[in-house]
Formats: sequence, structure tokens, C-alpha cells
Amino acid sequence: MIKETLKEAEVRMKGAIQALEEDLAGIRTGRASPALVERLQVEYYGSPTPLMQVASISIPEPRQILIRPFETNMIKPIERAILASDLGLTPNNDGKAIRLNLPPLNEQRRRDLAKVVHNRAEEAHVAVRNVRRDLIKDLREFEHEKMISEDDLKNGEEELQKLTDRFVEQVNVVKERKQKEIMEV
Repeated sequence: MIKETLKEAEVRMKGAIQALEEDLAGIRTGRASPALVERLQVEYYGSPTPLMQVASISIPEPRQILIRPFETNMIKPIERAILASDLGLTPNNDGKAIRLNLPPLNEQRRRDLAKVVHNRAEEAHVAVRNVRRDLIKDLREFEHEKMISEDDLKNGEEELQKLTDRFVEQVNVVKERKQKEIMEV
């Protein structure tokens, strides 16, 4: 019973780390990356669709992203999605493709991005702690219903806390790595 609960906690906490890493991949450093735009929501026949499903995304140069829509009528909606996003980039379109030129980051923009990374990491910490809270509640219900003993409850809570500490540390490692990457000139 406790083993399954700890297994569930680990899976959910890994999910929080994975979500954080995917989220941070979209925060740009000095170089171009498809992850910057591939999750951008584009209006596709009335429904929001990730950009990577309506166009191919490539990096022809270190500071440029090339977006080739599968259908030419998608150029305008893709441009609108880019302009509406918080990327701060201006799309250049030649009728067949869209080019995004990434300007070098200045010191103030780097600091702002580092703050964004910090906030996203805080959200991941909260997600990990919420998993712990939910599963401690489950463990206490098991004990209340006499499915586990009081000692089992205590041991389960201790194991859950160790797991939580491990994943909070992983969030910190991911945050530090991304902040270092952003501040690198």
C-alpha cells in the first residue's frame, strides 16, 4: 500500500520536473532553438494547434529560426501567434516561409529571463509539494481506515519527505543550469 503510494508520488514528481524542463526549453538564451516556438498555439481552421503540427521548424543559422508552413495559407496565422506571444520577436515572411532573427540578449533582458526561470522553478516546487500533501493525506486515510499501522504511516511520511527533498533538489539543479545558460554571454 505504502510502496504504491511512494511509486505514484515519484511518477507525479517526475512529471513536474519534466514539465519544468519543457517549459524552460522555450525560454531563449542567446541561440536559436526549435523549442522556442514549437509549442506556440496557432489558429488552424478555428482551433488552437501547436506550431510544430502545422509547419516545419529549422535553424539555418545560430541566431535564426526558419518556419515553413505545410500550407501557405498558414503564414498569417503563424505570424499573428508569434506577435501575440511573449517572445519579443518580429517575423519576416517571404510568402513561403517565416524567418525569426534572434537579437543578442542585453544584460537587462538576461536578468528578466533569469527571474522568469526562478518563477517557473517556484511553480515546480509547489507542484512537488502538492504531490507530497495529497499523498500524505492518502496515507493518513489509510491509517484512519486501519489499512496501515501508525508506524507504517510514520515511515511512509518519512520516505515521502525524502522523495520530496530529492525532487526539490532536482528542480534547483534544473533552475541553476538554465539561469547559468541565460547569463552566459
